[in-house]
Amino acid sequence: MLAKLTSHQQGTLAVMLAALLWSTGGLFIKLLPMVPMSIVGYRSLLSALFFGLLFGRKVFRMNRVTFGVSLIYAGVLITYVVAIKLTTAANAIFLQYTAPVYVMLLEPLLFKLKLERINILTIILSFVGLSLFFVGDMGGGSGSNPGLGNFLSLLSGFLLASELLLLRVNDPEYYEASIFWGNIWVALVSIPWMISDPISSSSSLWMLLFLGFIQVGLGNAFFTFGLKRVLAVEAALIAMLEPLFNPVWVFLGYGEAPTFYAVVGGGIILASLAFRTYWISRTKKV
Repeated sequence: MLAKLTSHQQGTLAVMLAALLWSTGGLFIKLLPMVPMSIVGYRSLLSALFFGLLFGRKVFRMNRVTFGVSLIYAGVLITYVVAIKLTTAANAIFLQYTAPVYVMLLEPLLFKLKLERINILTIILSFVGLSLFFVGDMGGGSGSNPGLGNFLSLLSGFLLASELLLLRVNDPEYYEASIFWGNIWVALVSIPWMISDPISSSSSLWMLLFLGFIQVGLGNAFFTFGLKRVLAVEAALIAMLEPLFNPVWVFLGYGEAPTFYAVVGGGIILASLAFRTYWISRTKKV
């Protein structure tokens, strides 16, 4: 059946599957009875193993930019997982998805580009949505420290934006190496927590195996495959399935409901980014 699909259709399906796999992360991170650094350490160790087996020698390609990207990607992984434990999954994923806003702000400065009106409008609307997360106890919701969790989510978004900007000046052939080494750095940093908070049950083991091999490993493999077959704007729009489904899985499997303000704020951010992506694809034929 897959053989009958065109290359573009295969790419679209792969990016869709990647986004759906990524969206499951919030639920299992919430369910795991372990400290965040132990979770992210085991997940990254398994993900690096998966990428090493799947891509072989490709993961050992390295240059200075790739090294920098891998360090920033490690920061993205750590801040996001810790944020999930401290605030609601909806807050964590919606605030991380402010990354394109930072890209729109920094790209003209770094690459001497013109700040276009559609980008200015998108930035304004995104910050309107962002402000709603700070209504009522920093967005409220479940979690041991929503304020710190929201801050780490924003930091994760900024780091993700930095990663995207660095990837722009690097050759695509280094993408797999960036993912592999980013996970290696996380696993190494997390060793003390992995020792003090080891896997204590079979259910925890199965959830970590899913997070490492399927959610991050297979998810990134699907995205790498799809990105070579669809336009970047298409991949960006399809990837928005992740923040849409992430809170849904957490609500169904964990019972955590996002706050009203988080839903409205996240909706404004995603809608403005989606409209901006669609507008550029129509007017500039990107």
